[in-house]
Parts: sequence; C-alpha cells; structure tokens
Amino acid sequence: MKSRDTLIRLKRFQVDEKRRQVAQIEAMIAEFERMSSDLDREIATEQQKAGIDDPAHFAYPTYAKAAMVRRDNLARSASELKGQLEDARAALADAFEELKKVEILEERDGARERAADAKLEQTELDRIGAQRV
Repeated sequence: MKSRDTLIRLKRFQVDEKRRQVAQIEAMIAEFERMSSDLDREIATEQQKAGIDDPAHFAYPTYAKAAMVRRDNLARSASELKGQLEDARAALADAFEELKKVEILEERDGARERAADAKLEQTELDRIGAQRV
C-alpha cells in the first residue's frame, strides 16, 4: 500500500504541474493578445496623427511600421502558443486519466480489505455466538 500511496501522490503532483503549465500558457496567450490590441491602437493613433494609413506610402510613420512588425510577431507567437496549449491540455488529460486509474485501483483494494476485515469480524462474532449457545 505504501508504494501505491506514493504513486498517487506522484500522479497528483504531475496533474498539478500540467495544470500550472496550461494556466501559464493561457496567461501568456492572453498577454500577447492584449499587447497586440494595444499596438493596434497605437498604430491607428500614429496613422491618424500623420493622416496616412498606407504602409507603402513614403511618409508613413516609422513607429507605426515598427509597431506593425511587433504586432505581427506577437500574433505569430500567440498562434504558436495555441498549438502548445492544445498539447499541454492533452498532456493534462492523460495525466488526469492516469491518476484516476491509480485511484480506482486504490479504492478497489481498500474495498477488498474492508470486505476481508468484515468477513473476519463476522466469523469471530459467529464463533462467539456459537460458544454462548
């Protein structure tokens, strides 16, 4: 039983670690998307100040061009993280499934032990009852 308790603790730790990874990736995606939308607003502001919204125009603001590149990089990074998020969620589901298997085995063994203990107790009570008669 000791080894099974250790295994259950290990599986729970793995599930918790996978949950943390999923939460961290989700937070990074949200942050990248927030930064991207901030850059969109800054680009629009720069375009409005310059009165030019065509990036190919020779007088297009340099800051707006740089912000567009950064926004595109953030969008690409967020997209890559979404792929990692799916992988992390699958790993979490697998870890959770493994934990449940071990917990079910532990529960089954516990039920067997309780049944065996109840049987021994009933046998002892029957023996005591038979002696009194």
